[in-house]
Amino acid sequence: MKTIGPDIEERLDWLELAHALEAGHRLPRPQISDVLFTRGEDAMLSRHAWIDGLGILVKTATVFPGNTVRDMPSVNGAVTLFDDMTGAPRALIDFSLVTRWKTAADSLLGALHLARPDSRSIAVIGAGVIAGMLIRAYAAAFPEARFTIWNRTPERARMLSARLADLAPIDVADDLETAVRGADIVTAATMSTEPLIRGAWLRPGQHVDLVGAFRPDMREADDAALARARIFVDARATTIGEIGELVIPMKKGVIGEDDVIADFSDIAAGRFRRTSPEEITLFKNGGGAHLDLMTAAYIVRKTAASQG
Repeated sequence: MKTIGPDIEERLDWLELAHALEAGHRLPRPQISDVLFTRGEDAMLSRHAWIDGLGILVKTATVFPGNTVRDMPSVNGAVTLFDDMTGAPRALIDFSLVTRWKTAADSLLGALHLARPDSRSIAVIGAGVIAGMLIRAYAAAFPEARFTIWNRTPERARMLSARLADLAPIDVADDLETAVRGADIVTAATMSTEPLIRGAWLRPGQHVDLVGAFRPDMREADDAALARARIFVDARATTIGEIGELVIPMKKGVIGEDDVIADFSDIAAGRFRRTSPEEITLFKNGGGAHLDLMTAAYIVRKTAASQG
């Protein structure tokens, strides 16, 4: 069994991975299961996926927000890839590597189908690790874009901007509303349980990418934003009934399940797409072990290619 660490990262490519995710959704529909345990703000999420022809994956993540005061990562875990034919362990892959690339490539694939190709301004809400990966991913697909970062703690936004200054033009926003109103693409990667993005701020033609929420009590956009937009998800099974972004407005009757137009499995049928330059598209990035599996398989292929 191979052990793959973060040293392979320099050989990975954002657009390659996004296309690998799209190809993965043309394979037989995955078997997916999730188990979530919580203790206050702490959480343990174990995700499993099996895609016929690709492989089997088990990924367990722990999320302990209090680790920030301990100078430790708030997210930890492990990823194991198993062979599709024999069930034997194939690779043990760095958890952070898989998670960071999967999460941002998930949003990138959504944007490649839903955002306007002429998007030039991207607002990033949040300044953590995933926010940085989202900037890297979006910069690969929208090389002429200018980024604006907003964070509750402005100093963290300034630090992220400085770290990525050589990648793209990046500003730091003092006012969230102004940042959202001025963006062609809005991407949010926070741990918020209260809406940050207001539907009243949105304008025709925007694409909204919601990444952070993963529990039933978490959300980053308000009811008005959901009501105004055409809604897409990466997978119905891991978002509808699971994540507050959809659970809360559905319980209120603001939207229904039929308002979720498509997920990635509908790409081949042509249903996962923007149909008008003026519509507002909203994508909920829910993650899921099937996406981790596709990402892990891509990383293993790149590792094998790099070793000749």
